[in-house]
Amino acid sequence: MEEELLTVAAVARRIGVAPATLRTWDRRYGLGPSSHEAGSHRRYCPADLARLTLMRRLISTGVAPCEAAEQARAHKGAVKIAQLVDNFENRQELVDSIHRAAKILDKSFIETVIRKDIADNGVIASWTEVIVPLLVIVGDEWERTGAGIEVEHMLSELLKRIMREGVPEIKKPKNAQPVLLAAVGEEVHCLALHALAAALAERGIESFFLGARTPLEAIDAMVRRSAPPAIFLWAQLKHNGDEKFFREIPAIRPAPRVILGGPGWSLKDGAEVTFVHDLSLACSEIESAVGF
Repeated sequence: MEEELLTVAAVARRIGVAPATLRTWDRRYGLGPSSHEAGSHRRYCPADLARLTLMRRLISTGVAPCEAAEQARAHKGAVKIAQLVDNFENRQELVDSIHRAAKILDKSFIETVIRKDIADNGVIASWTEVIVPLLVIVGDEWERTGAGIEVEHMLSELLKRIMREGVPEIKKPKNAQPVLLAAVGEEVHCLALHALAAALAERGIESFFLGARTPLEAIDAMVRRSAPPAIFLWAQLKHNGDEKFFREIPAIRPAPRVILGGPGWSLKDGAEVTFVHDLSLACSEIESAVGF
């Protein structure tokens, strides 16, 4: 069976670089097609593609192009991302590497790196030290240039999936009744809520995750039916942080602890709720509410 041969344009799309970059790598570093006859179009075989993929991923991790090219030329076989993600000297280097990978839409690299970081350091540390700084950089870049909205959306959906899938199932929850997590009103920005659910699961605390655009009626019904020990309500945007979402929930005994998170809340004096500014505090308040 003949190997699939790819054009410059096809390879450029697959690895997320410009065709001109491939030509530069060929001319400068000798990373061209394995066989190329003079006067014919360049065609890359699977082994060539693997080497170029490694070149691009090494550059994403901060390796100098000349050093990356040397490693790529010597490479044989498939590219194993896991071998590339142990070389970060500090958290900022890791953030910068993921940002470079995000700009070329390298989902596989991003997912491998973030899953490994969560496994090594836990959800809260990964969220606080890596994911939030990454999202700030991406958001600032979009606001400054008007470009990259696709990167932000791709990252958001990828991170949601990682948070949903990255934590083992809770076989014996610490809490008798699940806590309630919801993004209120028309709130659709609920990535932080996914992170909270994952962080709680790491600690063995079970939750009902209602997600984005949770109406008051749904919160009301869940409180009546499940009697949660804690209710966490998220509002990213100010027009969603309406006090009715915690003032009009039904009175039950024992009364749940109501915890608010997100910049959308603007509370009046005397509001009998707890407001938290970060993921660690949210987890601590919920742990306290369930008796730990």
